[in-house]
Amino acid sequence: MSVSDTEKDEIEKSSAPLMEHLIELRRRLIWSLGGFFVAFLVCFFFAKKLFNLLVVPFKWATQWAGLDPHKVELIYTAPQEFFFTQVKLAMFGGMVIAFPLIATQIYKFIAPGLYKNERNAFLPFLIASPILFLMGASLVYFFFTPMVMWFFLAMQQAGTDDQVQISLLPKVSEYLSLIMTLIFSFGLVFQLPVVTSLMTRVGMLSSKGLAEKRKWAIVIAFVVAAILTPPDPMSQIGLAIPTILLYEVSIWAARLIERDQEKQRVAREKQEAAETVADKAPEEPPAPAAS
Repeated sequence: MSVSDTEKDEIEKSSAPLMEHLIELRRRLIWSLGGFFVAFLVCFFFAKKLFNLLVVPFKWATQWAGLDPHKVELIYTAPQEFFFTQVKLAMFGGMVIAFPLIATQIYKFIAPGLYKNERNAFLPFLIASPILFLMGASLVYFFFTPMVMWFFLAMQQAGTDDQVQISLLPKVSEYLSLIMTLIFSFGLVFQLPVVTSLMTRVGMLSSKGLAEKRKWAIVIAFVVAAILTPPDPMSQIGLAIPTILLYEVSIWAARLIERDQEKQRVAREKQEAAETVADKAPEEPPAPAAS
């Protein structure tokens, strides 16, 4: 199989000495770490405001439970607990904010080693990944966190002559861990169409194989939801159902990719056949000279 001049040029551009690769890697790491550090400082400066923003779903849950949202109270039992909670929140927020920059630096590092069609195929997934993560995080913030907190608030017990009063007073560190776990879990699950589409494009998966394993995928979705989410049925079911729906979206996306690849294959075969016929065509004899 002959290699065209364009492919030879791309291969030469993708090959570089080891030292140049290391220098390029260092530059990309500096940009990534610098972006994360700047985002971390900004988030740490606004850490209390960000934490108050994360408490809003808790206030919604108190309204659902028929309680006064103005009396929402969180506590910390160690002097340094709230400080380290702010540091943890700043690191999480810094990673989320800096993720587009980090993903861009990763893409710029590996792009020279890819063919042009591979770069064009990889770029849409680079854009879709943070969008899907934000969709999962939004679903957690606006629906699942209030639902989970409402479930926990329903377990409170009013004090009477026969029973003691049991009130929910969550610690700041535990509340942050809960909402970060939910955001990470949903954000990770929402990457399923991206991962399966990439694997389908490189030939590791097929839409037929994904459809045949649908029953196993449903079981695995509930198992993963039980591992990633807190031990309550509301959040586990809430994560498992979107996972199953995203799996169906992945099957649909795989079929579109396969259909597009089939069209490209047919067009490529027609072009190769036309070139072969043109090469085998006899040359026309020269016209006789005029007397």
